[in-house]
Amino acid sequence: MRMNQVTVPATDIAASIAFYQALGLRLIVRADHYARFECPDAAGGEPATFSLHLQDAPPAKDGVVVYFEEDDLDATVERLSKAGLTFDVLPTDQRWLWREAYLTDPAGNRVCLYRAGEARRFPPWRLKDS
Repeated sequence: MRMNQVTVPATDIAASIAFYQALGLRLIVRADHYARFECPDAAGGEPATFSLHLQDAPPAKDGVVVYFEEDDLDATVERLSKAGLTFDVLPTDQRWLWREAYLTDPAGNRVCLYRAGEARRFPPWRLKDS
């Protein structure tokens, strides 16, 4: 399991994009409600991604969603379910080309196990390099 994608809420998407670009993240996807960045330091491997999702107000409970990519998502979910973990959402194909399953950690944070392959960094709607 490798962590390579984190999503956090944003109440002003444009201001948040500017902030994270100022930190050195590279914007690769932009929509009115969403932005995705590549993190600059891949530590010798593939860059992790970080994203923002527009919210009307700061979240009172559900803020950060942590993503862990799994090459064989369905087998992992089956193994973890047999080990006693309860999934809120079983593996589901999403319109953004990812397959996702969700569970909640003991503190109430959402965790997504997913398989995105090339669609994580190179979706068909990826911004062109400038």
